[in-house]
Formats: sequence, structure tokens, C-alpha cells
Amino acid sequence: MTTVGLVGRGVVADRLRRVAAPHTVVSRDVDADVVVLAPSGPHADRAAVLIASGRHVISTSGDLDDVREMLALDDQARDQGVCLAVGAAVAPGLSGLIARHLADLLAGCDELHVAVHGTAGPSCAREHHHMLRGWAVGWHDEGWIERTPAGSGRELCWFPEPVGARDCYRAESPDPLLLHRTFPDATRISARVSATRRDRLTARLPMLSPPHREGGIGALRVEARGHDQSGARVTLIWGVAELIATAAGAVAAAFVDVIAAGRAEAGVVVAGDVALPTAALLAGVARRGVRLQAFTGIPSR
Repeated sequence: MTTVGLVGRGVVADRLRRVAAPHTVVSRDVDADVVVLAPSGPHADRAAVLIASGRHVISTSGDLDDVREMLALDDQARDQGVCLAVGAAVAPGLSGLIARHLADLLAGCDELHVAVHGTAGPSCAREHHHMLRGWAVGWHDEGWIERTPAGSGRELCWFPEPVGARDCYRAESPDPLLLHRTFPDATRISARVSATRRDRLTARLPMLSPPHREGGIGALRVEARGHDQSGARVTLIWGVAELIATAAGAVAAAFVDVIAAGRAEAGVVVAGDVALPTAALLAGVARRGVRLQAFTGIPSR
């Protein structure tokens, strides 16, 4: 039986406790085989300490700078013979798993575009607020675009119902960084978040009101573009509509399953890695009640 240490007291941590079975959640990190980091704030320093103590680590962080620091821990994790899963939540996390699944359905995939709506709780809401005031990163025609203002680039994105269409904007998200790591041949990678006019206008100010413990139904949309076996241009879109904290907890728990089974190599791994069992991870997410949906077109009348 794998023991899981859980760092964090927010809504994502609460959801993870509910879906952690068949693993045992313990109160102290030192008693755990695998530690899931789900607190607010940076994870990199805590991850480095846990790796040094010989523990596998799963991080739910969605902060760009924090993710960059954890990616730099690859050599340390390999030396210790442990796994550090970076970005094991919704976006990043489930976004990478869906991207890998869609790419495998294509003969060639050259574009990946991610959009997310909703937040998991107070710390996630603050992260969303921060993402709209920084600099968005994107991969475009074999080069990084890193000085694009977050909150620009309005695009109407259709999410699974009941969320529907939302205006989405470029954001300071680590998704393009992680997706480029797993899809180095893609020519264009982008990430957007939904936002209202008020969100954009107040992004550079402190949050005007305390965030809710958890918002309503959120959603994720992943679009993969490429070609099929005949060479025809194809676009595939999958997504979820779910409480973001529930989906994040399910993804983190699925990573625990895979690491506990010894199916993840030592070092840094991210969702969508070819070395990871993506089908098993998606099955673990679905088994915990998160329903994946595919866009199949608009019915004719």
C-alpha cells in the first residue's frame, strides 16, 4: 500500500483526500512514499527538500516561474532515483494528457492550443489574477514569444456544456513551456484563460474582494491540429466541464497511481511525456468521476 503525504489545506487538497483510494493519506511527509504538493505559493524549494530525502513528489503548481525552477531539478531527482511530476493539475496537467491522446490520434500534430475557464479555490483565483497581468509565453514558428502582454489576444472559445462560449485571453501560463517539452516538433503552442472585462481591467491591482472557496463549474478545452493518414488537415478538440478542484485532485491521484506502480521514470516528468502511460492516467482521472468530452461537430438542421 502506497502512503501519500499531502501538503496543503485548500480545496484541491480536500478533493485529493476524497479520491486518493486505494492509497493511504498520512499526516507527515516523512512517513510518505509519495508527497503531493498542493499549497498556495511556490513549490520548488519544498520539492527540492523532499527529493533530497528520497521521496517522489507531485506538484500541482501552475505558476510559470515556479514550474521553471522545478524543471531544473531533473538531475537531482535522477540522482536520488525518484520522480518529480510537474504540473499535475488541470492546466497544466490534464491539458497535457489530453494533448498526448489527441496527438496520438493524428498522423502528425503541429499545433496545440489550450484554454481553461474557472478556478479551484482562493489560491487558484489569486493565481488566475496574476496570470492576467504578467507576460504570456507561446511557441510560434520555432521560436518563443515571451513579451506578449497577458490579457491580450481575445478569442472566443467554446467549452463543453454547461460552460459554453467564453472570451479567453493570453495568460502567463506554464502550459506552452511544458507542452513544448513533450511536443518539440509542434510549430505553434498557446494557452489562454477566460476572463471578464473586469478581470482584465483590475488584473494589475490587488484583488478587490476575497475569492470564493470554490467557484462553479469550470472547464478545459484542448485543441490539436495536424493531418491524418491521407494528409488531410484535421482539428481535434477534447475537454471537460467539472469543478476545477475535483478535476485537479483526480489528476494528482492518477499520478500517484502511476508512480506507485513504478510506471514513471526517475527525474522530472510532465503530463504528456511519451514515457508516461497516458491511457492509464486518463483512465485514472475518469475513474474518479471526471468525464472527458470530445467535440464532434455542430449538427445540421
